Amino acid sequence: MNILAINGSPRKSRNTVTLLNKALEGAASQGATTELIHLYDLCYKGCISCFACKLIGGKSYGKCAYQDELTPVLEKIEHADAVILGSPIYFGNVTGELRSLMERMAFQYLVYDENHSSLVLKKKPIGFIYTMNIKEDMLQDWGYDRLFLTNEKTFARIFGASESLIVTDTYQFSDYSKYITSAFDETAKAKRHQDIFPQDCEKAFEMGVRFATKPISELSRS
Repeated sequence: MNILAINGSPRKSRNTVTLLNKALEGAASQGATTELIHLYDLCYKGCISCFACKLIGGKSYGKCAYQDELTPVLEKIEHADAVILGSPIYFGNVTGELRSLMERMAFQYLVYDENHSSLVLKKKPIGFIYTMNIKEDMLQDWGYDRLFLTNEKTFARIFGASESLIVTDTYQFSDYSKYITSAFDETAKAKRHQDIFPQDCEKAFEMGVRFATKPISELSRS
């Protein structure tokens, strides 16, 4: 098994990356080969709406035609057995870098027929790991639950299965005294990071184990 994790955060050593690495550890514990890619290291665009991937008989039918530093990443996704996408939530959505990847990753395979068919030849589970500052009881009020469900449904339809790990109320700064943060209780956040974040890491590890061992028919939203 080849499990690919993609970091949509500009940070390489904080919450999102920690969780992605735990997921890869879980996959590796079952003998899978793993790789972590940092999107902020790359220069690329989102979908440019050229529709080359939709042109019947075209040389890029079912494949993103735009060439940039994301192209080899899309190739790796195509050949991977599972992909885990990680991102903090910025202003109610994933980072722009991850959103641009998601556009080109999924749109190339989507067919404009009555069934919205998929051209993916190698079905695979797609995992989402989200980190965010808001608390769990705020997800519905802010509409985050609909965003996460939409992503799951879309990627499950195209790739075969999808699931999410939602990590809330994260510890955002290494030193809260350097910023105006009266909206937050630093002590409570630090305690949650100490008590709850390890449980989130275990959930990420378990996701990696599932992706490395379970057939796609047994995974959620297949």
